[in-house]
Amino acid sequence: MGKNAKARIQKGKILSFVPTGEYYFTKGLKAYRRRDFLKAKKYLERAMQLEPGEPMITCQLAIVSTELGEYENSNRLLHLILEELDVEMAECHYFLANNYAHMGFFKDAYHHAKLYLELDPIGDFSEDTEDLMEVLTLEVEELEDELYPQDDLIFKQEQARELLESGYFPKAIELLTDVVEEYPEYWSAYNNLALAYFYLGDTNRAESILMDVLERNPGNLHALCNRLVFSYYQGEHSSVERMVQPLKKIQPILAEHQFKLGATFALVGEYDAAYSWLKRLYSYGFDGDGPFYYWLAYAAYHTGHENFSRNIWKRVLEFSPEKEGLEPWATEKVNGFENHYGSIFQKLDSDYIEERFFAIFLASVSEKKEELLTSKRLVRNQKLTLLEKQYISLIKSGKPSMVQDAHEIAELLYENHKPIDAIQAGLFLMWFSVFAEISAESASLLKNKNAWAGAIEYVWHRLRSEKVTKQELAKRYGISSATIGKYVKMVNTYLN
Repeated sequence: MGKNAKARIQKGKILSFVPTGEYYFTKGLKAYRRRDFLKAKKYLERAMQLEPGEPMITCQLAIVSTELGEYENSNRLLHLILEELDVEMAECHYFLANNYAHMGFFKDAYHHAKLYLELDPIGDFSEDTEDLMEVLTLEVEELEDELYPQDDLIFKQEQARELLESGYFPKAIELLTDVVEEYPEYWSAYNNLALAYFYLGDTNRAESILMDVLERNPGNLHALCNRLVFSYYQGEHSSVERMVQPLKKIQPILAEHQFKLGATFALVGEYDAAYSWLKRLYSYGFDGDGPFYYWLAYAAYHTGHENFSRNIWKRVLEFSPEKEGLEPWATEKVNGFENHYGSIFQKLDSDYIEERFFAIFLASVSEKKEELLTSKRLVRNQKLTLLEKQYISLIKSGKPSMVQDAHEIAELLYENHKPIDAIQAGLFLMWFSVFAEISAESASLLKNKNAWAGAIEYVWHRLRSEKVTKQELAKRYGISSATIGKYVKMVNTYLN
């Protein structure tokens, strides 16, 4: 079923087709018409696997994702159609407009609604689109004639957010840097860029970006919230207390801002304020994603609403099954990337060798080490170099290679920094970046493992503007301050 197929989508339904995945597609449509959306999704995903280039199957899967409230996944599929499969499939703009309207992104919704009417003014959805545009005009006071280009900024933002949540910081920085260069007043991208630099350990650059945003766009809520988060992670308790009070007085109108405020309060332990905002959104029917339900569950639990928290946690697991065991009532939490299997595989697919090294290390300390190291997804990975394959061999069978020293240095860091969260990930990425450079020279450089571990940690703390002395780290790793100093110079040489 290619571009010449006569089948068209009418009011969310697909009529005819002749694909090799016909069996699963038909079963998916039947389940969709019975409103059994979970089963429909299962069958349509199988049909899409069999015919990944078929826009009609992809579009129907996007429709089902919308019915399940999975707006981000639906948008991803619709953009895939418009960018790679069938640029003339105008109805995708109608579906995008509806999705963005549900998500509270009214300008993006208006943009796609307008595009649909321009491309197909007498199409099946033209009347519905005109009605939607009237509603959107009421929601947004000033809608510019040209809002965003065809390859929509909000989609890139969603990509960047997913990269950030998975600890995929260099790639996020690359994507967001392109966005802010092309659109110098797109503040949301600046804020995520600051987060990426912060998590990677460059706190000075992160703070500088936020200050620039607040200077050019005073009162920017995301920047104010991120400054609070930075201070919280850095243990600056007086700054946290000082910044929290003004934020409690803010009364944002947009759902996106209310969620940001509520999630920020939950993250810094201000659970009453967090619950107030997040529960309000929930009561209004806000269609949140995994992070929304995650923070709502935590805020509910810590404000005495345990039954509600347990019910909400079921939604969290629907979005992110790997979070099982991280419940707010769990006595022991393993909240690290080493047990986020999706994140590990995403890093293994990275174009950056340091992230692939990091992923292999995470697999080595994961609870499901064997499952990860024997998975077909790893075996079939075409990006792995000979050195990375040797690393996997080392983890599986202990077969020695020059990567063994690098692995043992990472283990020394892990003893003092586990589990590995978004902050700690920057330390390990820094080490594997250095190792990637060293591997082109000589393995003998890695003989003094404690010195490398101490030096990497020292540089990492200093980049994060955290107070630490060479004497402290020398004592921790059983070496002299002079040795730390010598290896710090080497680390800086390889990082520059």
